Amino acid sequence: MNAASKMKIAIAAPARKVSPEEMEFAIRWLKDHGFESVFDERLYSVDNIAAGSDALRASIIQEYMDRDDIDAIWMARGGYGSIRIIDRLDFSRFIQHPKPIVGFSDATVFHGKLSSLGIPSIHASMPHILADKTPTALQSLIDALTGKPLQYVWSAYPLNRPGKAQGLIVGGNLSVLCGMLGSNSFPETDGKILFIEEIDEYIYHVERMMYALKRSGHLAHLKALVIGGLTDIHDNPDPFGKSVEQAIFDVVKEYDYPVCFGFPAGHQPENRAILMSQEAELSVSGDGCHFSQRLL
Repeated sequence: MNAASKMKIAIAAPARKVSPEEMEFAIRWLKDHGFESVFDERLYSVDNIAAGSDALRASIIQEYMDRDDIDAIWMARGGYGSIRIIDRLDFSRFIQHPKPIVGFSDATVFHGKLSSLGIPSIHASMPHILADKTPTALQSLIDALTGKPLQYVWSAYPLNRPGKAQGLIVGGNLSVLCGMLGSNSFPETDGKILFIEEIDEYIYHVERMMYALKRSGHLAHLKALVIGGLTDIHDNPDPFGKSVEQAIFDVVKEYDYPVCFGFPAGHQPENRAILMSQEAELSVSGDGCHFSQRLL
């Protein structure tokens, strides 16, 4: 991507429906920062909770994937729906002329699929909630889109396991990842740094999903485990007996790779961009954590 040229960012809704009002801030933000937004009235299609039928949503994504004048595809919002259309898409032309697909949460489906094809993507904030994001989160999205290095530092956490790691980073939302187990959209995790984040789940359910990853062999051979936002996690009226962080750590405590909590990404205002399926360097110590990437 050439940061000096005016990038064309296509906005598409592969999952839940969006309204023009929800898109206003993001469209203005793109213009203010020198990007050109590409979309039409199909963006606001409605089919119950979805942004149009599965066929329509897939056709729009396919069109933007195949257009040579589009520099990136930005998912309008998450929710649910990407998994219903991913197998309708033909990636043969896209592989020859790849471009970043940008989003998080339900967009984890696309991050996984692109990872399986060896194509980078960007885990980052999406248009419908962009106004709620911090200046550092917004700047990280600009940096990721324009190929600038990413460097993040955050505080230590008592359950962190110190160490250093270097490798490709994969993952995304834990629930969506577990919904992809056994499919060709699930990313290869052996020798990778795995990133996970979650929202609005019970502690026991997070633990159950971690065991699903473990029992299917996806946690044993990581380079590192990076845990982002654990937002609005609930306990039962009869307490589960441990925090969600402890539940996650207990599942991987037998391994020796670095583990760090509190990565500044996920369903939270501080949702910094990650270059998925790209090389990353991670350092975890008692003094804090450091993460860096540069576009290859």
